[in-house]
Amino acid sequence: MVPVILTFVLTLTLVVGAYWLVVVRPEEQVQDVIWRRLKTKGPAQARVELLKRAQELSNVPAFNALLNRSKGGLRPLETLITQSGTEIRLGTFLLVSALCGAIAAFIVLRLTGMVLAAAPAGAFASTLPTSVLRLKRTRRILRFEEQFPEALSLISRALKAGHTFTTGLSMVSEEMPAPIGPEFKLLYDQQNYGMPLPDALKEFAERVPLLDARFFVTAVLIQRESGGNLSEVLDNIATVIRDRFRVKRQIRVISAHARMTGFVLVCVPPGLAAILFVINPDHWKTLIGSPLGIKLIIAAVVLQITGTLIIRKMIRIEY
Repeated sequence: MVPVILTFVLTLTLVVGAYWLVVVRPEEQVQDVIWRRLKTKGPAQARVELLKRAQELSNVPAFNALLNRSKGGLRPLETLITQSGTEIRLGTFLLVSALCGAIAAFIVLRLTGMVLAAAPAGAFASTLPTSVLRLKRTRRILRFEEQFPEALSLISRALKAGHTFTTGLSMVSEEMPAPIGPEFKLLYDQQNYGMPLPDALKEFAERVPLLDARFFVTAVLIQRESGGNLSEVLDNIATVIRDRFRVKRQIRVISAHARMTGFVLVCVPPGLAAILFVINPDHWKTLIGSPLGIKLIIAAVVLQITGTLIIRKMIRIEY
């Protein structure tokens, strides 16, 4: 009887030991690892890290807080920075603008000794960074507009091949160069991570200030509501954009002489004034030192600006 009991106990010990070694022990190790991770990073901390942090406007905390309080008034400037594709913070841009204005005002003040001339020069120089951003935005939007027909054709071909619309967006984001590739990548990521597609498309239309982008968004939204052949609609939009580019190039060729003439007429008076200032500074001092001379300078600046706007209106042809 005793040998039978010992055999039973030994067999039970071997079976239970093997079960603990193969099944229970690995599960306990996995649970220990999970509990250690949960103790190290609690649910609240994990939730905070999953949230996208708002981009700071400046590295200086006090300046960043000031900009956040006045963010509503600076939103157009922030939009300009985003649309230009420049990776610069708003606080840095404002400091650069202020620095340009201060340097220009200091140089003019040292050369002329007149605050009346230094203040306008500083104000003008402070707007130069904004002008550079506007130029970069214009060039980026023009590149986007040139690439847009090919992107629409790519989405149309993807739809004809049986892919979904979102797959077409992903193909454009992967195969098209900047700036259209990153814009469609952001559009695809927004809808892929939970934003409703109509809302993502509307934000896309706001980021890209083009009428063609609004046509694209409107066509997609209407197709989602009422149905229809979206690939054919996208092909038609791409054809219209290409035809408009052809007309635009023809207009630029025809109006090249007028644009060059307008450029010369606008640049000659300031150029002659700069040459006279270098050749004969005493003449400018006499002009600036006289009340009548100051009135003449103001009248000349007003007439120059008016003439520039008129010439710009004459050579700018809407198409």
